[in-house]
Amino acid sequence: MTIRIIIAGPRGKMGQEAVNMVLKNKEFQLVGCIDRKNNGKKLTDISSLPNSDVPIFEDPEECMHTVHPDVLIDLTTPYAGFEHTLIALKSHVRAVVGTSGFSEQQIAELQALAAENKTGCIIAPNFAIGAVLMMQFSKLAARYLPDVEIIEKHHDQKLDAPSGTAIKTAELIKEARNNKQQGHPDEVELIPGARGAADDGIHIHSVRLPGLVAHQEVMFGGSGQILTIKHDSHHRESFMDGIRLSVEHVMNLEQLVYGLENILNLD
Repeated sequence: MTIRIIIAGPRGKMGQEAVNMVLKNKEFQLVGCIDRKNNGKKLTDISSLPNSDVPIFEDPEECMHTVHPDVLIDLTTPYAGFEHTLIALKSHVRAVVGTSGFSEQQIAELQALAAENKTGCIIAPNFAIGAVLMMQFSKLAARYLPDVEIIEKHHDQKLDAPSGTAIKTAELIKEARNNKQQGHPDEVELIPGARGAADDGIHIHSVRLPGLVAHQEVMFGGSGQILTIKHDSHHRESFMDGIRLSVEHVMNLEQLVYGLENILNLD
């Protein structure tokens, strides 16, 4: 069965990679794109996009009701991504969402809607399989080395901080260890924010620089030892295997799944 797909955000760097991935996959068919510009044009009309007659829509509802997709891939911004996913689930279109920055309340709202409409949805802070393994290894390490700090590094055009990957990593670590206030009890920040954000005692540091793509280190400290679990995405192509796998998997879901690890056989 060919899976009919629409992509939101085709001009973005991640979006362009997703467009190429879908066009190259014989089991996928790209039937439309959602873009805040270029309404009524085709992909071939945009210089940075492939030579394809796939239509572009500004209105996501119009796109879904015109081309009748099976799956929405959203790689936009937190605000637009949430609205697109709401519209998709209301229209019984499955969604694969790589946009980070959703609040817990937004995820809960999407989760309820997906269950009500029995429409599958996968939201993943990170679609790189190596990054998912890094998060799972960190959860395991936290059982034995509870002193931990997270340093995430991304390109300087990223809108949210900390990254969704860092937030998800902290959530997994919290499942494996008790709350622990780290550092000296009388520690003072001479410059506010010097120790980064704190989540249940876990310090999270965000770096934003041109030249970076997506990188994260999770550092665990113990008596006489340091364990560093690190993942680097040097190119956005690293996320495409996870997106492809999620598109295939979401066709069999009737609820929302948060985190790529939940569709991988990691046991």
